[in-house]
Amino acid sequence: MRELGKGNVIADKSFELALGIVDFSELRVNNRKSAIANQILRSGTAPGALVAESQNAESRADFIHKMKIALKRSK
Repeated sequence: MRELGKGNVIADKSFELALGIVDFSELRVNNRKSAIANQILRSGTAPGALVAESQNAESRADFIHKMKIALKRSK
């Protein structure tokens, strides 16, 4: 596995989730269910992208804000 979070459990787990979502979406596309697969891919990878973005926050408040958005998108 790629060294994304360097020990950051949330970053690592969100990255693993995104990889699983990509694999799952590819299976759906192969079964001719591409509309559902595209939506699953977008919504399933968004939290990981938001967590990765939070790692470069400009302040503690900015970090918390970005992580809250990631949490909201993962529900």
